Amino acid sequence: MARQLPQPAQQPSQSITGRVVDPTGVGVAGATVNLVSNGQGQSATVVSDSDGRFVFSNAAPGPFRLTITSSGFATRELAGSLAPEGNVEVPPVTLPIAEVVTEVTVVPPQVIAEAQIKEEEKQKALGFIPNFYVSYVPDAVPLVPRQKFELAWKTMIDPMTFGITGVIAGLQQANNDFSGYGQGAQGYGKRFAAGYADTVTGTLIGGAILPSLFKQDPRYFYKGTGSKRSRLLYALANSVICKGDNGHWQANYSGLLGGLAAGGISSLYYPAKDRDAALTFQNALIGIGATAAANVLQEFVVKKLTPNLPAHDPANGPTGSKPRNLVSKAFGSLVHSGD
Repeated sequence: MARQLPQPAQQPSQSITGRVVDPTGVGVAGATVNLVSNGQGQSATVVSDSDGRFVFSNAAPGPFRLTITSSGFATRELAGSLAPEGNVEVPPVTLPIAEVVTEVTVVPPQVIAEAQIKEEEKQKALGFIPNFYVSYVPDAVPLVPRQKFELAWKTMIDPMTFGITGVIAGLQQANNDFSGYGQGAQGYGKRFAAGYADTVTGTLIGGAILPSLFKQDPRYFYKGTGSKRSRLLYALANSVICKGDNGHWQANYSGLLGGLAAGGISSLYYPAKDRDAALTFQNALIGIGATAAANVLQEFVVKKLTPNLPAHDPANGPTGSKPRNLVSKAFGSLVHSGD
């Protein structure tokens, strides 16, 4: 008896077959292939196998449209027609790599500045002395007026502000400075109130109001790079110049006029014998010297005493201005002229 040879596999009747590949010709497994038979209004969906092949059996004759999708690839569509009792083998369908759309979120400068000053408000030399008006970030974003007032307010209400003012008032009373205030608790209270008023007016006018009007940054920006001589000159220069909010160097009108304004206002509450216009200008000059000395301390000493500072990249260079912090205010109060 003759042995019957196996018959080759035949394609299903009324079938649409094909293969989905990537741009290199490798089959795309798991691609979704959707078939819409236009003539019959029917639709069906299959998934490609491990070699990218797909088949629709018993497809309706007539025009059809295929839509092929797969994650990471662009969608492809193609059309054809299936004859009655016929089969269609679609040429390999190459899926292009999908374009990657990167979404870029633009953060407003004010939001960045807010995050930066929140870090500055945590800066305390020796862990308890406020060091708010110093930025260790060389390219810090300029502050808007509200943020300048925020820093001023934080400085004015910090417990150490009251503590340092109290110590200075005690030294003044021991030396009988401003003798018109007298001695005893009442005299101490007047000296304390006058000293705190000096801090409030100096900080508010020189660190918030005038910087907002003149569009200047009231902070000192740590340099931290270059020779000691260049850093020293930078620190001294920042007692009379600053960076504007536009990034350009300019005279520190805020600090200079702020010192004069605060001195003029102090004539309202210091004893009559200590009210002298010439003395106001003298104290303003002394204040510049005190600020310069405070800047030098900031550049060479204070950073080492301030824990948990933000990362600093000195290679980018400084972009800063005159400080308004308790270090300079302590200097200014100690040299305030009295009896």
